[in-house]
Amino acid sequence: MTLSVALMGTDLIGQARTGTGKTLAFGIPVLQRTVAQHDPDYLELVAPGKPQALVVAPTRELALQVSNDLKLAGTDRGSRVLTVYGGVGYEPQLEALAAGVDVVVGTPGRLLDLANRRSLDLSHVKVLVLDEADEMLDLGFLPDVQKLLAKTPETRQTMLFSATMPSAIVSLARTHMRHPMNIRAESTSDQQTVPATAQFIYQVHDLDKPEIIARILQSENSGITIVFTRTKRQAQRVADDLAERGFPSSPLHGDMPQVAREKALKKFRDGKLKVLVATDVAARGIDVADVTHVINYSCPEDEKTYLHRIGRTGRAGATGIAVTLVDWADVTRWKVINKALNLPFDEIVETYSTSENLFHDQGIPPGTKGRIVPASDTPKPSRDSGPREARKEGGGRNRSRSRTRGGEAANAPGGTSGGSDSHDQGEAPSKPRRNRNRRRTRSGQSAGASE
Repeated sequence: MTLSVALMGTDLIGQARTGTGKTLAFGIPVLQRTVAQHDPDYLELVAPGKPQALVVAPTRELALQVSNDLKLAGTDRGSRVLTVYGGVGYEPQLEALAAGVDVVVGTPGRLLDLANRRSLDLSHVKVLVLDEADEMLDLGFLPDVQKLLAKTPETRQTMLFSATMPSAIVSLARTHMRHPMNIRAESTSDQQTVPATAQFIYQVHDLDKPEIIARILQSENSGITIVFTRTKRQAQRVADDLAERGFPSSPLHGDMPQVAREKALKKFRDGKLKVLVATDVAARGIDVADVTHVINYSCPEDEKTYLHRIGRTGRAGATGIAVTLVDWADVTRWKVINKALNLPFDEIVETYSTSENLFHDQGIPPGTKGRIVPASDTPKPSRDSGPREARKEGGGRNRSRSRTRGGEAANAPGGTSGGSDSHDQGEAPSKPRRNRNRRRTRSGQSAGASE
């Protein structure tokens, strides 16, 4: 729907459910409107080698995903696409900009940094795309985006794509876009969620969540799975717990080095990882067609977060399963989400890892446990039983030393009773003997005895 409008150079606002292919909706017009290096009129450009198109994405993962799609689509034309994001060195990006690029895809922070250093020239940009604009608003990137817009020509074509359209984004569009055409991929009566995604909501205990997830991972149709958490520390802890249970898993959060994040995503796309435990910030950049399950370990903050989380499955016409675990403290938050999205989950079923409804809904074989490998002998025993064993052994050594301080070792378990039965009191390591020894070293005792 957007191709004919975008190819004419008209500003547009594209709104559609997540997973419906918005990337190519702006990617094809961007590549079509740029002049590649091998085109006849390339040398006629005002500044050959300067960026002709700019795509701004909220997260590094999404920037990499968009860049890879554009590189694949522009292979035949020879379009040069550069990905710019933080967490990596400046040198490769500076060298690529100096050599010349046609399309730049990046995150707001690094783009603005390079533009302020005058390494990135945005004065010749013909097409500007804001992808997942509402996420940039949530992450606080809106001021940086406005500064980037000010560095581009006013005659540019601006395209804004997002799954939701909050009021701040609408205000941004009115300020920086010229008579934009608003295109929605569905009618207002359609559901905001993907119909091919089956949704399950369970009210669970927080300590039972890892066991429930481990059993869902063993269901009949379980494939690669994304587990969403609220905090970075929670993502790390859940990933470590699932790995210890025998499920190949990796965290994905902002505290990880960029190289580790890219490596985890690559393994996940290649099928070497079964579970990816991610925070909401990384939700927008995960575009894997074979994700069968999305599990919300923690209840989403609002309905927009819920839509973007479960939108990682059921993409491109495929089916998927979305499971949300709601503990007692988040029941009210879920009811607000349920009402906002008009979902039929007003009453949440109280569910445990052994509940029959969990096994029936998810297709879990009877008798499935939450662990597929034996418990490790080193990590958890050293943390749980190690201190008790150490205290026990330390106490035994102390008792042994107290029994042997006087000379011979008393091997009887009782210690004191063994000393009274098998040794003379003069050799027993008891407190009265030490007192008598001190009295015997004093000459005053004999003097007192003589008096």
